[in-house]
Amino acid sequence: MIEIEVQNETHQSQDRMRFAAVPRIGEGLRLREPDGIWASYDVLDVWYQKAEFGDVWMPYLHVCMTPGEEAAGAPAAAEIEANDQVSELDEAGEVDERNFASLRGELEPFKI
Repeated sequence: MIEIEVQNETHQSQDRMRFAAVPRIGEGLRLREPDGIWASYDVLDVWYQKAEFGDVWMPYLHVCMTPGEEAAGAPAAAEIEANDQVSELDEAGEVDERNFASLRGELEPFKI
């Protein structure tokens, strides 16, 4: 196991974690948030610094939350409940094509 210092850009924190291999730039990690929920992070930078003891180079990671994960954690601004759509149908007497089967209030998938 390799002990690596992970510098989290999103929460401005530093943690030491153990990995089986050093992640590369662009790879994704699953890290636990301060509230206990798991989230995806992207590796922005990997660098090595000489340790204070011996001739050993210690790896460091710089990570940032994946853009799609940031949107998933925040509540949707335009949430529509099923009852709202039913009441719209009752009032209009016909299907409202703009809101029918829309993705409003839902998150779009993202690539890791």
